[in-house]
Amino acid sequence: MLNAKTGATAGHEKPVLTPTPIVFVVDDDVSVRESLELLIGHAQWRPQLFESAQAFLAEPRPLVPSCLVLDINLPDLNGLDLQSAIAGDSHKLPIIFITGYGDVPRSVQAMKAGAVEFLTKPFNDDVLLTAIADALECSRAALDREDGLRSLRDAHATLTAREREVMAMVVAGRMNKVIASDLGISEITVKAHRGKVMRKMKARSLADLIKMGSQLASGLS
Repeated sequence: MLNAKTGATAGHEKPVLTPTPIVFVVDDDVSVRESLELLIGHAQWRPQLFESAQAFLAEPRPLVPSCLVLDINLPDLNGLDLQSAIAGDSHKLPIIFITGYGDVPRSVQAMKAGAVEFLTKPFNDDVLLTAIADALECSRAALDREDGLRSLRDAHATLTAREREVMAMVVAGRMNKVIASDLGISEITVKAHRGKVMRKMKARSLADLIKMGSQLASGLS
């Protein structure tokens, strides 16, 4: 029997659609791009190909698990320059460098700047696919952390100014009577604010609330 509102069969949840991970490829060699397009597509990921760093930077990137397979030797803006240009997104867009002219100094520079792998052409397909799978998992985890932090910030924004004060003091480990004294209110009022904070933040326990406070303070989830 179908649910009139959702279209789902009664007794069954509507399936959640997950976005297909994207593998960006930046390489000025058309034969490499075509080869990687087939390899990536066969692995059930979505390839997006670019012949230059500038073309890649001009393309908007959706917030889905993704990684970048990047040739280090590119005309004009090279791979290391592109890595530097998108450094702020490195946790969401892990980089796998590929090159036919690999050298130790540049590979060290790339890895220190956050690249997850550095492969020299010709490389084994399975090695690249493994590196891509690991990179996409890192991207997925980073996006999940960002989504969780965004939800915490949204919940925190619903607190009143007084509730935020109480939450900060509770997270700092202060007792209700100390909070009441510091704020010049009754302990009963503190308990009421504390209860509202727990509900609005959807905290299951004091430990849960303390963890949320730490995440909000550090910007991590």
